[in-house]
Amino acid sequence: MVNPAVSPPTLHDSVLSTLPAHSADSTIVTTGGTPLRGNLRIGGAKNAALPMMAAALLTDEPCVLENVPILEDIFVMVELLRSFGAEVEFQPERHRVRIHAREITGREAPAELVERMRASFLVSGPVLARRGELVASAPGGCKLGSRPVDVDVRGFRRMGAKVFVGDGYYEMRTPRLEGADIYMDYPSHTGTENLLMAATLARGTTTIVNAASEPEIFALGNLLTEMGARVSGVGTPHIKVQGVERLRGFHSSILPDRLEAGTFAIGAVVTGGEVVLERVNERDMLPLTYKLREAGAEVWTSESSMMVRAGKYLEPVEIQALPFPGFPTDLQAAFAVLLTQADGQSRIFERVFNDRLRYAEQLRKLGADVHVVSNQEARFNGPTRLRGADVHALDIRSGACLILAGLIAEGETRVHDIQHVRRGYEGIVEKFSALGATIKYA
Repeated sequence: MVNPAVSPPTLHDSVLSTLPAHSADSTIVTTGGTPLRGNLRIGGAKNAALPMMAAALLTDEPCVLENVPILEDIFVMVELLRSFGAEVEFQPERHRVRIHAREITGREAPAELVERMRASFLVSGPVLARRGELVASAPGGCKLGSRPVDVDVRGFRRMGAKVFVGDGYYEMRTPRLEGADIYMDYPSHTGTENLLMAATLARGTTTIVNAASEPEIFALGNLLTEMGARVSGVGTPHIKVQGVERLRGFHSSILPDRLEAGTFAIGAVVTGGEVVLERVNERDMLPLTYKLREAGAEVWTSESSMMVRAGKYLEPVEIQALPFPGFPTDLQAAFAVLLTQADGQSRIFERVFNDRLRYAEQLRKLGADVHVVSNQEARFNGPTRLRGADVHALDIRSGACLILAGLIAEGETRVHDIQHVRRGYEGIVEKFSALGATIKYA
């Protein structure tokens, strides 16, 4: 057995040169009290870009992606693809990446890269399908509680792969993956994407039951179809894939980031402002749109834009964070800021991850009246006056939550550990500033 704890490659100088000058900063400072106003164009979705980049490993032809967000997770994926022998040309100034994996020359995912990002495990499906062997560490990323890759691994085993589970790593081998009937214990986002990609080159037919149906998975399915895959049912809980011998390259664009759009929509409401979000998919925003209106906000939507305006007052609501089309788990922390200002008691139930309410302690430092009843339920009493304080981002979305809180808190709020935020939001300070917020790096 081969332990993947090898010395990883460092980021290429060409990639390092594209990082913003503020990327070394670890703190964002806000001063509350200014309503957000203006227009904002939403960027590409990270959660769509990462699996689509991994899909480029399924073909020996060139692949091009447009509207790629400039985020640290994207840089990690660039290096990960290179570690398997792919040629990757990243053009941040054009939000474009070109990937050409003529051959899969590597079999080990560098441990340092895998530990930095959970989505790194997405390469396992394509590499196993095309090369037939892979060694990878257990993936890292945000600490949100138990997030095993059991769904992926069990699926690979069902498709004929021999899987050895070592101390913190996996080794997988197969002459060729075989089509299989796969039932997923829960609708895992990453698991669905991994098994879907692996099935495209498997021999025979694969069915995936209880599949996740997020918009990003639907986008991946469309991309695979463009590559020549025979896929049906993507976007539903029942996916069917007829394996093919080879796939062709692609030239595609990343869909808008519904999570970035949601964060700024909530920001418009809690600050008492009015923001027009350009380049959004109305259907993808429906779970948030309904809850914003229920809370008293005014929302107008078209096919590709939405306007969000604060109402006269905020009503308490109940949020159930669930797989799509449920309310996004990645927006419940941001919505929590709105709940601190609602008149009455609101509740959040987190049904996806078992430890995603830890940000409540940080909100309490700002004066929020929030009580965590269990690992998956929190109660908010409002409205409460928030006051500036030093707080810490615990993950991508809790960081966005604290920035929003800082935009309505009296005085100065310092949000530390914003390296987490940079993994999921491109230019968040610049974008909030363009809408009138008093915000800066420190």
